[in-house]
This record gives sequence, structure tokens and C-alpha cells, in this order.
Amino acid sequence: MIFVGHTLERTSLLMYSPLNNIGFYTLTEERAKFKHSNLERCEMIVTSFCNFKCPYCRGVKAYGRKCMGHIDYDNAKYILGYWIDNGLKSIRFSGGEPLLYPHINDLVKISKNGGIKNIAISSNGSLKQSEYEKLLNSGVNDFSISLDACCANIADKMSGTTGYFNTIISNMKYLSDKAYTTVGIVLTRETESTIVDVIKLAHDLNVADIRIITAAQYNGKLSHLEKVPQYIINQYPILKYRINNLINGRNVRGIVSTDTSRCYLVRDDFVVAGDWHFPCVIYMREGGEPIGKIGINMIAERLKWSYVHDTHDDLICVNNCLDCLVDYNNKTNYYQLK
Repeated sequence: MIFVGHTLERTSLLMYSPLNNIGFYTLTEERAKFKHSNLERCEMIVTSFCNFKCPYCRGVKAYGRKCMGHIDYDNAKYILGYWIDNGLKSIRFSGGEPLLYPHINDLVKISKNGGIKNIAISSNGSLKQSEYEKLLNSGVNDFSISLDACCANIADKMSGTTGYFNTIISNMKYLSDKAYTTVGIVLTRETESTIVDVIKLAHDLNVADIRIITAAQYNGKLSHLEKVPQYIINQYPILKYRINNLINGRNVRGIVSTDTSRCYLVRDDFVVAGDWHFPCVIYMREGGEPIGKIGINMIAERLKWSYVHDTHDDLICVNNCLDCLVDYNNKTNYYQLK
């Protein structure tokens, strides 16, 4: 058999390492086999507003600033209805800071009533605990909270604000006891040396998993990974997956010439910002063109994009596609060729 788009070595690893093992519950072996007809995961950017000014954040300024501000509520309800009608299994609301969107609880309730199984929120964790409690009561069962520092002074620099560190820690403790809660740790050239202390702090907060990622401006290698205790690494599938990749010389971001040149993810995975649907959230944040406008032809447009778009000719994909998404596309490509 000729393997198109990735090396025999990587193919062999994929054959013996199921996607289910890497910790991202929406990236499964079953999904890669394409034996489904529903939408798997969609993300809605509900607002560009945020109370933080993180220096590394790409925000929602992409596509000529056409996606700024709050998403129109009627438009958001239309999109949700479209996704629900197409059997959506998992949804994520993000921003900006999604808790600043005035209708966020209403959208969560619509999602729950529509039968969406996994309802996630990406937040900086700085709002009042009562706001997170409302989201729990409305139906959110997955929280991703940013924790980019192990102490208050570094946290202030990373957030571009002051005085929120203790609130974030308190909210993470609260949410970890109530729902599937992961921590996202963005590392820059200035903070990558603190990685061990931040991981230990996240572990002490009893989170479900730990996602380390390099800022888009810094996709270098991370030092000190050998100092992360093995008992901590073994407890968290996503952390283990990413540390193993980094130790073996693979950066968090980027595709290489031996990876598949086709993005299968867009077929059943949406990202919507403003009036537009984009290939993925990274593509949107890096200023890439949308696939099309919101409307009844979105799924057909995404299927066409998947067939005709060569990711190797797209610098956003080449430089920014995440390791887990590359592995998913490679694994799907392998099944397509079997």
C-alpha cells in the first residue's frame, strides 16, 4: 500500500496508538473512520470583548475586523438550530471572554434542550463564582480555564491586568469539583522556564487534564520538561501526549511535508465568528479567510473546502496546526486509504 501524506514511521505509530488515548474526547478513533453522519464539534465565538489584555492573544481581530463585538443573538440562535438539526454532539463557546456575552446562559440552555451532549466554555476564570454557577445550572459540563502563571506577579504580566490571580485559583477549585475542568497553559519565551511550577499548581487544583501550548509567536522547544514529576504526567492524558511529543522533538504547532495535505476536520467541525464560518479557531485568529457566510449551505461548503484546499500551500496551516489535529488528519487519511 502507498501511504499518501505521511511517513511510514508516523503511520505505524498511528496504527498502534489510538486517537482515544491522547485525551481530547472529540478526537476519537471512531470519528477518524468517518462512520457517522452528524456534526461532531462546533465552536462559537460569541464576543471579541475581554477584560484581559494578554500580550500573546490573537483575539478576534481577524478577517479585517469583521468579527468584532458581540455575535448577533438571532444569528447565534439560527446557527445553534442549524447545528442541532445536524446532530451536533459537542459545542464550545469562546471569545474574547464568553461570560461577557449577555446571552451566554440562553445559548447554553438552547444547546442542552437541543440534545447536545458536551457543552463547553473557554474562560479566563476571572468572573464571579456565581456566574460560573449559573452556567453549570444552565447545562455547561466542560470548562477550560486559562492558567498561564504560577504566581500573581507573572499572572498580571500574562493577563495585562492586575488582581485576578486568586479569583482564578478559587474558581478553578470550585469548578474542578463540579464539572470536567481542564487548564490551558500558554507559554511564551519569557515564561517557558516556569512550566514545572505551573503544572504542579494545576495538579494541586484537581483539574481533569492539563494542556500546555506555545504562543503562536513562540513555537520553540520547551526546556525543563524532564523535571515534571512522572506521577503527574501519567495522571493526565493530554499532558502526557504533549510532553512526549516535545521531548521527542515535535513542536506543538506545525505540519511537515510528510503529513497529509488534506484537512478532514472541517467536515464535521465548525468555527463561527460574526457572520462567517472558518476552517478552525486558529485559522480565524491568524487572519485567514472564512470558508463562507452563515447559511444553509455551510456543510456543503466545508466539504468542498476539505477536498480542494491543500494545507501544505497554506502558511497558516503549515505554521500553526496543532499536533493533535495533525494526528487526527493523518489518522483519518490512513483510514481513507485502507
